[in-house]
Amino acid sequence: MRASDRAYRTLLDEIQSGTLAPGSVLGEVEQAARLGVSRTPLREALGRLGADGLVVQLSPRVTVVSGIDADDIRELFEVRRALEETAARLAAKRTDPSTFAILADEFAHVSLRGGDALDDYYALIARFDAALDAAVANEYLTAALRTVRTHLVRVRRLARDNPGRLVASVDEHRLIASAIAAGDTELAAHATHVHLHNALVSILESLDAATSELSTTIEQGAS
Repeated sequence: MRASDRAYRTLLDEIQSGTLAPGSVLGEVEQAARLGVSRTPLREALGRLGADGLVVQLSPRVTVVSGIDADDIRELFEVRRALEETAARLAAKRTDPSTFAILADEFAHVSLRGGDALDDYYALIARFDAALDAAVANEYLTAALRTVRTHLVRVRRLARDNPGRLVASVDEHRLIASAIAAGDTELAAHATHVHLHNALVSILESLDAATSELSTTIEQGAS
């Protein structure tokens, strides 16, 4: 693996996981030393992250992790709706039904109990996304979706896990997969629209609750 690719993947994982929080300073000298690469591959990695919208360059040698707020998330979901609803329609027209019938059955038998349950569920969603991309067979559309998904990983980490929402999400994915398997383009798109609406509402509520708790903690500390 090239040094620039290794630096990019490491920094991407740290940004998506929250290890590098919004506003974290990525000094060129410090990061190159930490990652064990020279400055040229580090600059290449930072350039790719900048193109992804995950970092912002403040000066020639200082870059910071970009912030993300409720407005950013709303804008992200506007793009996500347009892309994923289109993808669902196309997949329902073009796919081998058996692929999504199997996925629908897997969603129907998801368990959210146990230490690895959430990771297993997100892995199933990743396989669903991969099947959707393969069914659509449109590189322009799937490239745009990859960019959106890069940010979604980060948004999921910023928001809290809501057990009730996770249960509903499982059923929503099952319905989308079933509609695609049945070749029902309108149901596939509508089910996707409902899923994304519910996801956005839940994420914004979670962030609002976290912001309120932080404000309360600050106020209590000052009193």
